Amino acid sequence: MAGKIGVLALQGDVSEHIAAFGRALGTDYPEMVVVPVRRAEQLAGLDAIALPGGESTTISRLIEKNGMHRPLAEFEGGIFATCAGMVLVASEVDDPRVHPLGVMDIRVERNAFGRQAASHESYIEILGLGEPFHAVFIRAPVVSRAGLGVAVLARTPQGIVAVRQGRHMAFSFHPELSGDLRLHRLFLENLFR
Repeated sequence: MAGKIGVLALQGDVSEHIAAFGRALGTDYPEMVVVPVRRAEQLAGLDAIALPGGESTTISRLIEKNGMHRPLAEFEGGIFATCAGMVLVASEVDDPRVHPLGVMDIRVERNAFGRQAASHESYIEILGLGEPFHAVFIRAPVVSRAGLGVAVLARTPQGIVAVRQGRHMAFSFHPELSGDLRLHRLFLENLFR
């Protein structure tokens, strides 16, 4: 199957997402490529896009500056959103500086785990995975409200940390940093079934 996965490359851990999706595609999708995306016109022809972690207020501002808000909000492929990406795909955010895309029916609280010093790693249970997942949380957000069409995949005492709605998936943590590709593969299976 030929196709293309994009990674929004305005700020954040872009190269880590490109490498992780490259490994996840592996031999199952040998004709697919992963490309950085910096302009709205690059969204055409993508099967999916990853919205990486970083600083959500900065990425939101850069999306607006580059004329990408509406094209991303209307993007018809799957979205794989991590950390700041989860903030961006929400319908509601607790910070007025962020202009969310509204592609998932969730309310997100930024930095719900606390400051940078509260960043941590832990194993969490995720619906659809047989074994716990090594999750890397860095100034992570949580979902405080999930709409009826949203499947909650994982929770911690702080709140909901993994969700799926249609072809979109969003995580409070960073699957691209763990070396565990099960969530990338789950996303691809959901995208192409």
